[in-house]
This record gives sequence, C-alpha cells and structure tokens, in this order.
Amino acid sequence: MALLQISEPGMSTAPHEHRLAVGIDLGTTNSLVASVRSGVAEVLVDESGTALLPSVVHYSSDRDPQVGAQALEHTAADPLNTIASIKRVMGRSRQEIDSASEYVPFQFEQDNANVPRVKTAAGPRTAVEISAEILAALKARAEQSLGGDLVGAVITVPAYFDDSQRQATKDAATLAGVNVFRLLNEPTAAAIAYGLDQGAEGVIAVFDLGGGTFDISILRLRKGVFEVLATGGDSALGGDDFDQAIAQWWLQQSGLQAASDHQLMRSVLTAARQAKEALTAADQTTMQVALPDGDSVKQVLSREQFDGLIKGLVKKTTVACRRALRDAGIEKSDVTEVVMVGGSTRVPLVRKDVETFFGRSAHTGIDPDQVVAIGAAIQADILAGNKSGDEMLLLDVIPLSLGIETMGGLMEKIIDRNSTIPLARAQEFTTYKDGQSAMRIHVLQGERELVSDCRSLATFDLTGLPPLVAGAAKIRVTFQVDADGLLNVGAQEVNTGVAASIEVKPSYGLTDKEIETMLQDSMAHAKDDMEARSLREQQVEADRVVEAINAALEKDGRQLLNAAELAQITTSRDQLIDVRNQAGDPDQIKSAIKQLETISEEYVARRMNASVRSMMQGHKVEEFQP
Repeated sequence: MALLQISEPGMSTAPHEHRLAVGIDLGTTNSLVASVRSGVAEVLVDESGTALLPSVVHYSSDRDPQVGAQALEHTAADPLNTIASIKRVMGRSRQEIDSASEYVPFQFEQDNANVPRVKTAAGPRTAVEISAEILAALKARAEQSLGGDLVGAVITVPAYFDDSQRQATKDAATLAGVNVFRLLNEPTAAAIAYGLDQGAEGVIAVFDLGGGTFDISILRLRKGVFEVLATGGDSALGGDDFDQAIAQWWLQQSGLQAASDHQLMRSVLTAARQAKEALTAADQTTMQVALPDGDSVKQVLSREQFDGLIKGLVKKTTVACRRALRDAGIEKSDVTEVVMVGGSTRVPLVRKDVETFFGRSAHTGIDPDQVVAIGAAIQADILAGNKSGDEMLLLDVIPLSLGIETMGGLMEKIIDRNSTIPLARAQEFTTYKDGQSAMRIHVLQGERELVSDCRSLATFDLTGLPPLVAGAAKIRVTFQVDADGLLNVGAQEVNTGVAASIEVKPSYGLTDKEIETMLQDSMAHAKDDMEARSLREQQVEADRVVEAINAALEKDGRQLLNAAELAQITTSRDQLIDVRNQAGDPDQIKSAIKQLETISEEYVARRMNASVRSMMQGHKVEEFQP
C-alpha cells in the first residue's frame, strides 16, 4: 500500500483510455523524449532513427529557427547564431554569467535588462525562449511518434537547480505548449528506471554526470519506495568542461589564441568533443582543426594526457559524493549499488574514480544517455492516470534550508535542507513591540545562522495586525514546497485571520560556486555561527527588556518608586545597556538581564496591583466572579 501518492487534480481517466504522456530529459548537450508504450518505457526517435536531439538552436533572419542536428551543422560557419549549452545559463543573471570563468559559446546584448538576452540574427532571445524551441521540437517528435496530442510531460532538472532555475524550465515548457505534470530531479528519474526494471533494494548512489551539470543523489529503494536521503553536486560541471580542458590544451600546444575568434573556438571545441568520445575506447587520438586561413593543425592526444587534463574536475565529483554520504548519515559501505547516468560517465577515468571511491562496480545496465528520460516517462505515465500509483512512492528532497529573518538578523529555519517534498511546514512567531500593526516577512535560503550569510529570496508585508502588547499576537508562517521544488510562503495572524502570501520566484539562480560555498561555510563555521546566534539572541532579549523597562518607567516610574528605587533600577538598566553593547559573551548579557529583572521584581508587582485596582475601580467583586 502506498504511503504517499503524488498526483495532480483533474487527472482521472476513464477505464482503458490511454492518455499520451512523455518524459523529457532537457539536457545541456543533448535532449531526449520517452514514453510508455505497451507497458514498456522507450525513447522516441526521429525520422532517421536517432534518439538524441542536440540541445542546439540556430537562428537566421529569413526563416524559422532550426533545432537539433540541423542547427548543429551551422556551428563552424555561423557560431554566434548557433546557440548551444543554453541550460548552463537558465535562471542566472548577467552578473553571475559575467563573473563565471567558464566559456559561453554565444554573445549577450549589451543592455541593462535584468534577464540576459542572447544576440541572434532573429533578434535577442532569452534562455527561456531558446529552451522553448528545444522543448517544442521534442513535443512535435512525441506527437508524431505517438499519433496524438500530449496530455502532459514530466521534465527532468538537475537536483541542484534552485527555485529560479526550476521556474525558468517551467516557463520554457509553457512557451512551448507543453503541459508540465511536474519537474523531476534527474538522479531520481534514473532511480525510477533502475528500480522498476531491476527490482533493486537498498541504498543506491546515483552518479549523474552530463554535458553541463553534475548530480549525486543518495537514495533508499525498498519495495517500490523511492526516498532521496541527500543530494549534492555542481550545476556547472560536466562534459563541456572536459571539452574546454582539451580545447585549452590544443590551443596551448598549437600556440594559438582563440578568445575572440568564436569560429575557431567552436571548431576547437567540436574537435575536443570528438577526441573525448574517441578516447573512451582508444588509447590515443588525433585532433585536427581547420583554421580560418584554410590551413589545419593536428595534435595527438593520449588517454593518459586526457586523464591528466581532467583529473581535477573528476576529483570535484568525488568530493561531492563524500559530502552527500555525510548528509545522508551513511557510510560508503552502506551503499549497495552505484548507478551511472549521463553521457560523461562513459569517460574511463570517471568510471574508475567512482568505482574506487565506492569500492564496487558501477551499474550501467541502461544506456546512460537514456535512463533519465525513461524514468521520467514512467512517472509521466502514472501522473497521466494510465497506471496505478500504488506501485511507486516517490520522495524527493530540497537541496538548501528555507526560513525567515527574526529579530537580531537571525535566520530561523522552517524547512531543513534535505527535507522530503512535497511538504508544508508552519511555525508561530509574535510581535516585538507594543502596538505593532505590521510585520515584514523576509524569506531566506541557506545553512548559516545569520541573515547576512544567507541568500534573500523574497520579502512581503503582513499588515492589519491587532495593536496588542508585544508578544501577544500569534503569526503563523507557513512554507509550502510543491513537487517541483517551488516555494509558496504565507503568513496569518491566528486571532483575526489577517493573511498575506507570496509565491517565491527569485530573479536569478545560484551559481555553482555559491551553492558549494553555502554548504562548505555552514560546516566550516558551525561553531562560530552558533556562538554568534547565541550572542544575537541575548542582545535581542536585552533590547526587549530595556525597551519594556523604559516604557514602564516613563508611564508610572515616578508614581510607584521612590528616588532610591528608581536610581537602582536605572543604574542596573544602564549597566545592561553597556554590557549589551560591549560584551562578546552571551552569558554576561544574560546575567545582566537577570540582575535587572531581579531588581525590578517589586516594581513589576506594584504595576500589576495598580493595574488590577484600576480595572476594578467602580465595580463590585461579584462582577468578576464566574
């Protein structure tokens, strides 16, 4: 019996009615579309019998864009209008792209637009628009192969794609006329394919190294239950980087510079990719590149040299694997199977390092280029209503913690990193000042304790709060993460029902360096962060106590206290202010707070008695009895 079934409203279907649904692997280098036919998931091919669709779009001023192999033919002759590897800039800002060290094989408009736009002969195009062309081509292939209109699709994304990158993917699908059932993490899609086909149980490491992204997911598979224990990776590491390493080696060996010569650089990268693929089986290969002046340059590259060029890049993947195991709370010996996904896992050094790290042979029973699309197709078939979801439970996780800012610039986590999605979590907060009628909700993402060390996602205001004394209002903040990993945040004052909400769609995604830095810093600074949090909490409490005592003294201090008592309280208050501003030890602040509270106890009691007398004045005791 299923513990959880992910479904969408309105997907029920009449008996025996098969609804056409597909799984789409929208890849950096190549894309695929697959579907379940006669109970078997299979990739759909074009007229020539080819499954892989190059993720390339060529634009011209006098005809519609060309996609795939046709577009790829224009790479050498018209490189700046032949757009490849667009996935690497999905959801990223112009500033992030410019600051990255990686080579981007196209040019951007030099304008002040927040969303970067690629220069093409057909006019500027965003990453969403270019990706939509690829998705539209896959949709057309599917409808031609299946003989009907699609009801929907499951589209895969890297596990490390953040909200912005996921939203950009959904926007591209909408533009292409594709109904998205849900987005699915690529490693999870692979686990679905292997789990159903092989009936695997236990802990599985899914190592997914594609053309432009790397993901490592640790999953537990048991009796049809797929649970992601932890994810990790790098959203800008893949086979493209191997090509870059070879290309830079070739340029160095040839004594050439190609930084500003896009045509030459494209030719070198094409030759580099061919060399990489040749070295999968051969011990050496010859790279020959035609120069713009008609000459050509040859360089012999051995597998040993190739391994040396990419050794550092491959090392990054095993570092991420180690971190994912730690996050999952398991040892390498607990892993029962290693699944290799993505075309770049064909590189011998990659397979060797992965098998050495995990201490076991990697599983490559399904074509690594096709396994993700096949898993997505299986999930799409279920969501379309063609198959009972009781046969599968799919549990994904979010990659980074989510929370809000509280007083003192602190990050209060509401959803922890690696929490299973879809999910909703709520937590109650209160007001800081008397009569506070509004509250600003600042939504954050990250692993650190201080707001300044986390990433800001969004802010919104909750207004119309009842003007109660500080701490009396009850504000429930709810975080909802849907099956696509997209976030909705709502806030409601419990007593009045006043509410506000926001769908978090950050303008830009995180770069790979930012993601890695956030995780590394959270571990490296864990002790410092906790000490800083403790200090901030005591400082906030000191500010609250001082504000409360000041308000009380201003109202009735001179009426209820004699001169000596008033001097004693104000002296203790001033000492607390000094300690709060100067001490770096939270225990000192806590002690000063305690001292002021002790000295003020009699004053507080007198205020309470005076308040009761004022309330009862003009009334009989019987009126207050139940």
